Amino acid sequence: MISRIDLRGDALPEGPALRDLLPRADFDVQAALEKVRPICEAVHHRGDAALIDFAEKFDGVRLDRVRVPAEALTRALEELDPAVRAALEESIRRARLVHREQRRTTHTTQVVPGGSVTEKWVPVERVGLYAPGGRSVYPSSVVMNVVPAQEAGVESIALASPAQAGFGGLPHPTILAACALLGVDEVYAAGGATAVAMFAHGTESCAPANMVTGPGNIWVAAAKRHFTGKIGIDAEAGPTEIAVLADDTADPVHVASDLISQAEHDPLAAAVLVTDSVALADAVEKELEPQVAATKHIEDRIRPALAGRQSAIVLVDGIDEGLRVVDAYGAEHLEIQTADATAVADRVKNAGAIFIGPWAPVSLGDYAAGSNHVLPTGGCACHSSGLSVQSFLRGIHIVDYTKDALAEVAHHVVTLAEAEDLPAHGAAVKARFGWKVPESK
Repeated sequence: MISRIDLRGDALPEGPALRDLLPRADFDVQAALEKVRPICEAVHHRGDAALIDFAEKFDGVRLDRVRVPAEALTRALEELDPAVRAALEESIRRARLVHREQRRTTHTTQVVPGGSVTEKWVPVERVGLYAPGGRSVYPSSVVMNVVPAQEAGVESIALASPAQAGFGGLPHPTILAACALLGVDEVYAAGGATAVAMFAHGTESCAPANMVTGPGNIWVAAAKRHFTGKIGIDAEAGPTEIAVLADDTADPVHVASDLISQAEHDPLAAAVLVTDSVALADAVEKELEPQVAATKHIEDRIRPALAGRQSAIVLVDGIDEGLRVVDAYGAEHLEIQTADATAVADRVKNAGAIFIGPWAPVSLGDYAAGSNHVLPTGGCACHSSGLSVQSFLRGIHIVDYTKDALAEVAHHVVTLAEAEDLPAHGAAVKARFGWKVPESK
């Protein structure tokens, strides 16, 4: 059901050579970009009419309008299962606790007497958030996108999710109910690349956004790449990933269930176990079969995900080598199930989120840990972070110098300007002192 990669015995290679030995899904955003480009152009030139046509083509439903009416949001919340509502409310509460602490405050540094630099943090004015709606429904993604944007102070928040033929062309009612719980009343029935294009260009019913965030399929990733430079994006999210670094203290039942939990997302989902214990590897492999047989989405998602080239059990000589492997892999979700897991986790350099020990499964982070589950994939954790309040903030430096403070450093400014062969830069300083640079004090 799942392959093995044996990296024991020989010294592990460095950098890209090690990454090339590790499993990874084929995910060609560049190829998808060529198919997405005409869709984005159609939305640019035809607006809502193009969105309606694409909803009919891709989602199988002809819309009367793209924006979800307010009464549909109210009705969805009124009809929401009370248990689901309670779970969403707790997820929102915990996410607010964590994300509220991330908000940066204005800070002033007194560089010299009379010279200061203040950094203030300003939220983007308008964001477009995306909640997927393909194989599953993701109200949790509504929470994970909306809460940090709200805590950052974003004034204008719009959300898009695909039209559902089974719900009269509206997004899934649980998505709508989550929006209502969060106070988001601007919601659109638009999916994939069309949603990103709607936010980037704007249409008759939707004003353009400064930024688009949220997970999605390869078409969402390709559309984000298409609009990079025109709007801000969080990341080009690829298929979901879990890596588990485990030793012989780990429970194979737990490890197998956690691998399966990510495999059920998508046939391209990655499930990777890195271990120095052959006994654990054998036990996990034995445990996978009955657990897979007892769940849903077996043939269309879980089996192809576990059997795919993106999933594997990787054998290493020890935890030190295992750390090198998981750092090279840079997993979206990394579980540490080892002896002294906290100390091992502290040594990890590259991961979207780290889950320590047997009682912090990735599923907890997906819904109710308080952390954010919109995380870097495809190895991007080596340079990128997950979605947070900071994603929606811009740092602006405010420079405030008196005449005396400028005079003190003027000769250095002029010297550096001339060293860069930019004499007009220096002249802009000289002009303030009668074209004579003040002597250094």
